[in-house]
Amino acid sequence: MKKVEASIDINTSPEKIIQAFTDSDMLRGWWSVERTLIEKRTGGLYVLAWNITDKGFGYVSSGVISRYEPGSMLEIDHFVYLNPERSMLGGMKLTVTATEKDGGSALYLCQSGYQNGTDWDWYYEAVKQAWPAVVKNLKEYLERQH
Repeated sequence: MKKVEASIDINTSPEKIIQAFTDSDMLRGWWSVERTLIEKRTGGLYVLAWNITDKGFGYVSSGVISRYEPGSMLEIDHFVYLNPERSMLGGMKLTVTATEKDGGSALYLCQSGYQNGTDWDWYYEAVKQAWPAVVKNLKEYLERQH
C-alpha cells in the first residue's frame, strides 16, 4: 500500500511538536489552517479547513483521533480529504510521532491508505510533494518560538 513519509529533526520538545498538530493558533502559524475542530482525546474529531470564502470551504481534512499521547504521538484514522474539484478521498491514516533526540526532537510523519484512481493518483503526488515542505515550515516555525 502506498504511503507518504516525512521526517525532520527539530530543536524543540516532543510535546511542542504534537501540540503544533493540535493547537488552532499553531496550525495557523505553520500550516495556514484557517479553522479547526480538534477534540484532543482518543475518539475525538480532527478537522482542518483552508481557503475559506463566502462560498464555503476550499479544502478540508478530517478524521478521528485513534491515539493521542501529548508528549509523543498523534494518530488519526478514517482520514478524509475533501476538495470541491475532486472526488472525496478517504479511509486513510495519518500518524505523527515525536521522540527526544540530541537535546531536540525527531519528527516522523506517515500518511497511508491511498487507493487507486485518477483523483487518488493526483492526491498522492500532491501529498508526496507537500509533506516534506510542510514539515520544514513546522521546523522553522517551532525553532522561531524556541
